[in-house]
Amino acid sequence: MQLYIVRHGIAIDREDPKCPPDPERYLTEEGVEKTKGVAKGLAALGVTPGLFVSSPYTRALQTAEIFADALDYSRQKIRRSELLLPGAEPTLLFRELAKEKQVSSIFLFGHAPQLDDVIAAALGAKKHLTALKKAGVALIELKRISPPMGTLAWLATPKLLRRAGK
Repeated sequence: MQLYIVRHGIAIDREDPKCPPDPERYLTEEGVEKTKGVAKGLAALGVTPGLFVSSPYTRALQTAEIFADALDYSRQKIRRSELLLPGAEPTLLFRELAKEKQVSSIFLFGHAPQLDDVIAAALGAKKHLTALKKAGVALIELKRISPPMGTLAWLATPKLLRRAGK
């Protein structure tokens, strides 16, 4: 199984006086534009999504919707999971993903450092091996989903993927 792990795009700064509560923080105009470029770059690679799972927080859902548009995936099919919220236990997420027997590729949309925890768990590491940038993407090739056992196929910066889309 291919597991694409995507950190949300640039969101409104916590220090901004207009900033809503954390679950409602949204992508900035710059965040939307840069994330669209990243999604376009991934589409240029010929990626075919089987399932999208997103944190329920606004900025992650917006990122998932941008990727859905670029990859011809229905926005209505995006699943929300609290197992992608900061502090959630990665092993519980992998148990949930193991129920998806017919899916060959899953996209996860969430937050740092939670997604770096997910990557570490997938690779059998005790500590972070990665630090995903906003709108950064990692591809894990999973040999087994739960307990996870996989290899890091690649990790791409947003800038690299935006270039791929041009």
